[in-house]
Amino acid sequence: MTHIMIAGGGIAGLTAALSLHAAGFERITVVEAAREIQPLGAGLNIMPNAVRELDALGLLGRLDECAVRTGELRYYHRGGGLISREPRGLAAGYLWPQLSIHRGDLQRVLADAVRDRLGSDAVVAGVRVAGLETSPDGRPRVLLAHREGRGAAGAFLGPDVLIGADGIRSAVRAALNPGEGEPPWNGMLVWRGVSRVPAHRAGTFMFIAGDDRQKAVVYPMTHASGPDRHVLVNWALAMPATDVAGAARGDWNRPVPVAKFAHHYAGWEFDGVGVPEVLAAAERAFEYPMVDREPLARWTHGRTTLIGDAAHAMYPIGSNGATQSIVDARALAHALATHPDRAEALAAYERDRRPAMTELQLANRRQGPEVVIALAHTRAPDGFTDVADVIPPSELAEIASRYATTGAFDPATVNAGSPYELPQPARS
Repeated sequence: MTHIMIAGGGIAGLTAALSLHAAGFERITVVEAAREIQPLGAGLNIMPNAVRELDALGLLGRLDECAVRTGELRYYHRGGGLISREPRGLAAGYLWPQLSIHRGDLQRVLADAVRDRLGSDAVVAGVRVAGLETSPDGRPRVLLAHREGRGAAGAFLGPDVLIGADGIRSAVRAALNPGEGEPPWNGMLVWRGVSRVPAHRAGTFMFIAGDDRQKAVVYPMTHASGPDRHVLVNWALAMPATDVAGAARGDWNRPVPVAKFAHHYAGWEFDGVGVPEVLAAAERAFEYPMVDREPLARWTHGRTTLIGDAAHAMYPIGSNGATQSIVDARALAHALATHPDRAEALAAYERDRRPAMTELQLANRRQGPEVVIALAHTRAPDGFTDVADVIPPSELAEIASRYATTGAFDPATVNAGSPYELPQPARS
C-alpha cells in the first residue's frame, strides 16, 4: 500500500490529504510542526477556481456557513476617487463563488474533514522534518524530530512519496535546495488583522485603495450576527518599512500595537467604509515584511515534491496564495491517481503547475491587478473627476483579464470544469 507523507498541516497540506483520500489513497500521514492545528491568521479570498475544487471535495456547504460570497471588488485612488468596480464570483458569471473567509475557519473545515475521512491518527502534530535524503531509486528518507528538539521521533522513515507543504520556510524545500537562505524582501511592511464592525459600516464589497507606495485592502468575511448586527472585517495594509529590526521574514504572527501604524491611514474612507474606524475596532494586529520566494527551476526530486508556499510563495496580491495552494493539492492528487509510476506522477504534476506559478509569482512582483491604483496615482496624483480620462476602460479590462488568465481563474477556464476531476479511486 502506497504511503504518502505530507509535511505541513496548513491549507495546502490538508487539501492534499483530502484530495489523495478522494483519489483512493488510504495510507496518508500529515506531519505538522505545531503542537496542534489551530485556527490562526486573518482573512483570505478563495477564487472560484479553488472553490470549484473544494466543492468537488464536498466542502462548499460547510464553507458557506462561515464565509461571505464576495460579489464585488472596488479599486480606489487614495484621495477617494473610484477607479473601477468589478463583479466577482457568481455576479461575474462564474459557476462557483469567490469566498471571503477567515483563514482559521477554512483550516478548521479542512482539518475536521481530514479527521472525519482519514481518521484522527492521520495528522501527527508537534513533529517537524529534521532531515531528508533521497535514495538511488528516488524514494525519500525522512528524519522527523519533536518540535521542542527533544530528539528524533524515530529513525529515517521511507514513505513512497513525500509532499512538502510546509510553507514559505519549508524544511523540505531547504533540504532540496541547500543554501537558498532567507526569503527575499521587497522593502514593504504589511500589517494584518480582523475587526468586529457594525454591518452598516462594513460595506458589502471588497476594496483595494491607495497609490504606488501605500495600500489598504478591506473586506467583510462573515454575515451580520447577534443582536448588535456586527460582522468580522479583514484588513491588510502595506507601505515602505523604516525599521524591521528583529522581524522574522515569512512570520505572519508578529504582534504589534495598532497605534504603531494607524496614523498613516487617517482620513481614508471609501464609500462609507472608514479605514480608521475599522482599525479602531481591531483587538490586535500582526506585521511582517512582504516577502516571497525566488521561482525554482525544479520542484520535484524523485518521489519528493513541493506544493503551495513551499513551492511558489508569492506576494499577497490578487488573492492567489491560498487559492493556488488548493489547486496544487488537487493537481497533485490527480497526477498520482493517473500515473502508476510515482516519480512520473510528480513530474507530470510539476509540468502542469510550475510554469504557470512561476509566471504568477513574477506577475505579483509587478503588482498584479493592483497596479491600477499605482497607475491612477502616477497619472493623476491629485485625483480625478472621471477615471476614464486617467485610465481608459479598455486598459482596466485588459489588466484584469490578463491577470485572471495567468492564474487560470478567468470565467471561461473555470466554468469549463476542473481538469483535476478524479477517476474511479485508485487502488493504492
